[in-house]
Amino acid sequence: MRNRILEKIGKFNNIAIVGFGKEGKSTYNFIRSKYKDLKLTLIDKINPKEIIPELENDKYIDTCYGDNYLDNLDRFDLIFKSPGVSFKDLDRDGLSKKITSQIEMVLEEIRDRVVAVTGSKGKSTTASLIYHLLKEQGVKACLVGNIGVPVFDEVDSYSEDTIVVMETSCNQLEFVDVSPHIGVIVNIFQDHLDTIGTLDRYEKAKMNMFRFQKDGDYGVYDLDNETINRCLKDMNILSKLYSVSLSDKADCYLEDGKIYLDNNYLIDSLDIKRNILGEHNLKNIMISLKVIALLGYDVSKATYDISTFKGLEHRMEFVGVFKDIKFYNDTIATIPEATINACNTIDSLDTLIFGGQDRGIDYSEMIDYLNKSSISNFICMPTTGFKLAELLDDTKHNVYKIESLEDAVKVAYQVTEKGKSCLLSPAAASYESFKNFEEKGKKYKEYIELYK
Repeated sequence: MRNRILEKIGKFNNIAIVGFGKEGKSTYNFIRSKYKDLKLTLIDKINPKEIIPELENDKYIDTCYGDNYLDNLDRFDLIFKSPGVSFKDLDRDGLSKKITSQIEMVLEEIRDRVVAVTGSKGKSTTASLIYHLLKEQGVKACLVGNIGVPVFDEVDSYSEDTIVVMETSCNQLEFVDVSPHIGVIVNIFQDHLDTIGTLDRYEKAKMNMFRFQKDGDYGVYDLDNETINRCLKDMNILSKLYSVSLSDKADCYLEDGKIYLDNNYLIDSLDIKRNILGEHNLKNIMISLKVIALLGYDVSKATYDISTFKGLEHRMEFVGVFKDIKFYNDTIATIPEATINACNTIDSLDTLIFGGQDRGIDYSEMIDYLNKSSISNFICMPTTGFKLAELLDDTKHNVYKIESLEDAVKVAYQVTEKGKSCLLSPAAASYESFKNFEEKGKKYKEYIELYK
């Protein structure tokens, strides 16, 4: 498959790689594995040669960088767009047919063996769980995409008996015109409006998971999500769609605590031993079980294998008990709905730390939730936390405006009642002060250790 993709790429003479982060570097290395003298233009806000000084030895590259690095993209015949680059302010009409990505090129080759997962929240957990359940059944599988492994990096392992599980973001789906054999949309909430531009674009990008599916393909989605249901009404989907619900009859649903799959009793949800807590993770489990069923594997065994799935770092991660306080790290929660889910899940929650980059998301539901909650302490951090602090009821709760994460942890140790819990769940992106949510989560854990 490597050679087939490279042959496609080799037909173009004027190629741009936009964004020279992890995926951009992967694309460059992939192309150079065959074409040592193919002209490439590397485009990023930062000079790519500063990122990788060895590029000075490549005589067949041009670079374009600086504040206006996205100008004049129409001069290229093929544009590899990395997911971290925003095209929200560009005129897309003349560009869309030229834009491609690693995910699109791999889907064009092996879509029949791909299970792809997207969603505003829960996509990493769900994709990882599906992969875990497949591996536990002895299935040859790989996990790639937005999870942190560029799909070109694993291309040589995609044999004919490999199931490729892809986690896909809205930025990876926005310009594709091919969908996977099995597509999953975990949920859709407001998110990434700072990079994709509008809510309409965001929703359409997510729905590309089903949009280009064919007769004989499958889609799995959350019946309880109003946005998905609204979007589906305006689409002519050719694939067979299956729904999952915690409250209504669906292809996989919960009734009186019992899980039913295709109208047959499967298991009592209380009998599933799981390390990923909360109703939202129960739904992620049910979605994964439906996918296992669609692939034709042993669903009963999968219900047992859930117990060996440990969950992912920074996702309602239990850090430990320090000074008789239970600390949890949930920096992946970058939207209000995720933070509300975490608050509903953590036992004896006494202190919530939240706040981050303002991306224009509506926080009215979260404000209402927090004001009605029994959480004693709100530690609010810039920028969104400071804005929400003005709307929180300080007659019923202790509201602290704290500038740094380090100081937030210090305050948490001081105010959290012994025997209860402290949760970091930002409900906002981390980019304002950190490189990403992973860096923020690691720093949080470092500060917990430092002041224990």
